[in-house]
Amino acid sequence: MNDTVDKVVIFLAKRDGIDKLVKTFQYVSKLAHWYAETSSPEFADRAKKWEVASGLSRKAFRSGRFLTGFNALRRNPGATVTFRVLAVLSNAGEMVYFFFDHFLWLSRIGFLDAKLARRMSFLSAFGEALGYIFFIVSDFVLIRNGIREERRIVGSGKGELEKENNNIKKENNNIKKIRVDRVLRLMAMAANLADLVIAVADIEPNPFCNHAVTLGISGLVSAWAGWYRNWPS
Repeated sequence: MNDTVDKVVIFLAKRDGIDKLVKTFQYVSKLAHWYAETSSPEFADRAKKWEVASGLSRKAFRSGRFLTGFNALRRNPGATVTFRVLAVLSNAGEMVYFFFDHFLWLSRIGFLDAKLARRMSFLSAFGEALGYIFFIVSDFVLIRNGIREERRIVGSGKGELEKENNNIKKENNNIKKIRVDRVLRLMAMAANLADLVIAVADIEPNPFCNHAVTLGISGLVSAWAGWYRNWPS
């Protein structure tokens, strides 16, 4: 049985785990910079440097991440035509996001022309937003299907006077699996919605999405949802 330290080690050994930790640093420091900008400029400047370093670190650490979407389509494209279409659209968007994120990182550290940063940021954010929309739709459909299946299982037991213990245990286990899956998908939807706000801030800057508080809270919602989903059981 793993204790807390074991679980932390396992979590941080995952690429997604360390990404969520650094993402937490990035958006905590963004909020700290906003809060201290007028009252403590020196501290705000340090917080800004922490934010920028965290963001660049995440981009470097995600090198090659676009292959995950390609492999998902190659290995598990979906059980039905609907899910295959959703999988292609969502993973294609994610692949565009992570692929152009490489060039965004290289332009921001000065290896490529800094003028490319804005264009790469737009392309990356556009793919990101597109992917998140279809991931959200896919999770919504799966949650709806799970609710229907749970109702069917519960409904099939009504009116029966006696049932074998094995069947009861099997049905209870199935219901438990459906509910656990629902929680994980709701967390994924929360993370994707939060990241969609961040992507929109890059695609179409506006006072709401680009406000430090909106970005900070969205980033932390996404990061902490990722903590929950990736934390070892």
